[in-house]
Amino acid sequence: MKGKFITFEGSEGSGKSTQSKLLYQYLKNEGYKTIYLREPGTTRISEKIRDILLDAKNSSMLPVCETLLYMAARAQLVNEVILPALALGKIVICDRFLDSTLVYQGYGLGIDINAIKFIGDFATQGIKPDLTIFLDLPIKSGLKHRSGTKDRIEKRSFAYHKRVRDGYLALAHQEPKRIKVVKVQKNKNITQQNIRKITDIFLTFH
Repeated sequence: MKGKFITFEGSEGSGKSTQSKLLYQYLKNEGYKTIYLREPGTTRISEKIRDILLDAKNSSMLPVCETLLYMAARAQLVNEVILPALALGKIVICDRFLDSTLVYQGYGLGIDINAIKFIGDFATQGIKPDLTIFLDLPIKSGLKHRSGTKDRIEKRSFAYHKRVRDGYLALAHQEPKRIKVVKVQKNKNITQQNIRKITDIFLTFH
């Protein structure tokens, strides 16, 4: 029995981590064998790569270097955790995946989209999410939630973050069956209810 792979995507401050953890708890309570992961990270090696990527001191990092580091962290996570969990029939919930690289490094930094897809296919061994929840909210609202200490990516310009959001919306338009756009509400419980509806329908028919 093959498991299901559900990913969460969104711009800065969209509440991805909160909403993905809430869904994880919900599915666990419903009796599903579920695991929760974050990207980049989760494995020991991937967490070390995450530290390098998000460290604001690494301001001279090249876009190509950044892209390849995200892919390296992803390759480790896929092989060490995701593939074994799916083989056991578990539901894998992951905070970010390859779509993040397509929008943050592709649409955002101008790295060739086809190159990202090619390297991404190699790094992930060809696995794709079965369902992706994209949490959408205006850029200014999201960046307000990040007004404290910012990491290297959060420090980037408003124009950059706009390209990221536009990239997500473009991907959602290209793959409407997989990527479901959920508008972020002021009340996080309403947002979560909308996510659960989508997930329940998906799990019923897949």
